[in-house]
Amino acid sequence: MATAETMETVKTVSSSKKKSQSFRKHEQATAFWFIFPAIALLLVFVFYPMLQAFLISFKNYSLVGAGDVFVGMDNYVHLMKDRAFFNSLKHSFYFALIVIPIQTSIALGLALLIQKKTATSGLFRTLYFIPVIISTAVAATVFKLIYNKEFGILNSVLKALHMPVTSFLSDPKTAMNGIIVLGIWKGAGFFMIIFLAGLNNISPDLYEAARVDGASRIQQFVKITLPLLNRTMAFVVIMTTIDAIKLSGLVFVLTNGGPNSSTETVVFYIYKQAFTQMRMGYATAAAFVLFAIVLTISLIQMKLFNKDTD
Repeated sequence: MATAETMETVKTVSSSKKKSQSFRKHEQATAFWFIFPAIALLLVFVFYPMLQAFLISFKNYSLVGAGDVFVGMDNYVHLMKDRAFFNSLKHSFYFALIVIPIQTSIALGLALLIQKKTATSGLFRTLYFIPVIISTAVAATVFKLIYNKEFGILNSVLKALHMPVTSFLSDPKTAMNGIIVLGIWKGAGFFMIIFLAGLNNISPDLYEAARVDGASRIQQFVKITLPLLNRTMAFVVIMTTIDAIKLSGLVFVLTNGGPNSSTETVVFYIYKQAFTQMRMGYATAAAFVLFAIVLTISLIQMKLFNKDTD
């Protein structure tokens, strides 16, 4: 009798396992069909074009004419000797080094200001976020008028303060700074929202306990807010770095890379090589070099922030 009951139990367990495995396989198949459209779109519109672009980077490829000659590593070799390419990289990194700390600090400061719910907090959140939704072309055009030497608001203010006026975008020494101001104004609102989400995930009980222990607001910020915002900070810094290095739209509208190529960023340089000089193979090689640089920087940043978290 005991043996029969044992056998029946084994059969029941075995049947239950088979049903569980069958359900799991069915669940996996259902999940695959849900993600299949996204995978197909990525393969067709992202990975396949990337593969084709990588192959083009080894060719003397032109959008016009019959130029489609395999040249091996020549594009990459010439790129390493191209002073204009390295100057464009320098301009991009200068923009990034200035924008990353300033924009991140402003975004975090704005998030702290609007975190507390008041009658006007919703209004200020909207006002701070408006620059993000404004078209790049529109924002750049408006700032171009602001910087105008003859009738711009900036020079009007300088005149009122009895200071010398300047042709802000026509001077190689100040043109990139004008783009930096616009870039910070345009992007700070987006990262403000990211920081606000991070701040809202911090338990108020921690601040309450710190106040009971006599911690000041600065001590609470340094000991509680910053450590618990580490992952949010990592996301903001990495995304800001990527956005800063691939800057092109603001440059295109504001200065078109001038004056004297002082604002020609690396992405704008790639655009010129591909669509102005029709050197698509050379431009694609530059794009992959930039991809490698951005990937390396992002991995280093992730490693540093993960180390801080540990």
